Amino acid sequence: MQTQNRLLDDFARLMTDAAGAAQGVRREAETLMRAQAERFLRDMDLASREEVEVLRDLVTALRSQNDALVARVDALEAKLAEPKSGGTRGRGAASTA
Repeated sequence: MQTQNRLLDDFARLMTDAAGAAQGVRREAETLMRAQAERFLRDMDLASREEVEVLRDLVTALRSQNDALVARVDALEAKLAEPKSGGTRGRGAASTA
């Protein structure tokens, strides 16, 4: 009976050691995969979160400036259109006379 208990104890110890070794292998594999992924992303030269936020703020500012310039051009075109239609009659009359 003593032999069976010792055999079971040895088997249990072997399984415990195997489980610990499997966890160690899993941790090493995760670390290796994480390092590979980080190197891959670094090599891809992706923009960082901070760079994207700065670009977003810049685009927002430029968009508002563009809207202001469009409104200004529209106002100037409207101003040019008024004298042109009124001035054409005056010029036409002056050139015929």
